[in-house]
Amino acid sequence: MENHEEKRWIHQSLNGDDEAFYELIVHYQPVVEKFARQIGVSESDLPDITQEVFIKVYRFLDTYSRGKFSTWLYSITLNVCRDVFRKNKRDRMKLIKYEKEITSFYPQGMSDYAAALNECLSRLEEKYRVPLVLYYFHDRPLSEISLIMEMKENSVKTRLKRGKEKLKAAMKKGGFTDE
Repeated sequence: MENHEEKRWIHQSLNGDDEAFYELIVHYQPVVEKFARQIGVSESDLPDITQEVFIKVYRFLDTYSRGKFSTWLYSITLNVCRDVFRKNKRDRMKLIKYEKEITSFYPQGMSDYAAALNECLSRLEEKYRVPLVLYYFHDRPLSEISLIMEMKENSVKTRLKRGKEKLKAAMKKGGFTDE
């Protein structure tokens, strides 16, 4: 749910208030970074992607007119990430690098189960990984995920179901069962 403060920041930003736009950035930067990281962006690419997301938000804020601001922001983030993946033509290379660095993304002392879960999640195809991350890690409803991914809600449900099945199979293969 959009809060009053968020609406004020958007309105003031549209009227040229840089401080209000800065508040939007401060509020949403952790969300953008976490989402980008979880869908396969490497730590080294994260600052550039985050910057590009907020440049697009700044440039196109006047086109935002309906729905939740966070939904619009997730869509921009997903599209910027996809653009970077296509431009670099190394989706697989990024994923491998992400897997090697995965332990640096999470606090020390992370359980073996949680580390294995995150590693298996990072290996899933984007079409399964993105809805799982949005639904389980970002608590986005199916209707919002369908808007972010630009697909029907039933397709999101199918991808969530198949993604969970693939994730469960990968966890079992790694010797981890439900805790």
